Amino acid sequence: MKAPTVMILTISMLLCLWQGAKSNPEASKAAVEAAEVWLELVDTEKYAESWEETATYFQGTVSKEQWLSSMQSVRNPLGQKLSRSFKSKQYHSSLPGVPDGEYVVIQFNTSFEHKRSAVETVTPMKERDGKWRVSGYYIK
Repeated sequence: MKAPTVMILTISMLLCLWQGAKSNPEASKAAVEAAEVWLELVDTEKYAESWEETATYFQGTVSKEQWLSSMQSVRNPLGQKLSRSFKSKQYHSSLPGVPDGEYVVIQFNTSFEHKRSAVETVTPMKERDGKWRVSGYYIK
């Protein structure tokens, strides 16, 4: 699977945003915290570790080797993260193309060394063990 294919996984999840989001402040807070911790792994190029911290669903869809290749070809060229600020979050209990569950679609305004204005979309999902783990990541 090539890098664009990995990013397409998240696009299908984003298509449902027009349906409106439900509110779940506790879940949203936990999901944002999980996303920020996970992004720190990506920012420090700990790509293997970032894959290990993704949701089981993600790991079943994208192999570790595919993830490493995608990050090398998509994320590395952007250079170091210069800044990141929270933009939005939306809680969902259903997204297209993935099992029903608890998801929070989070967006950050991010500036990179070689891309000054980007929007990162991170979608954590709540797993059976109660922990929030990233199930999608997209940079625009």
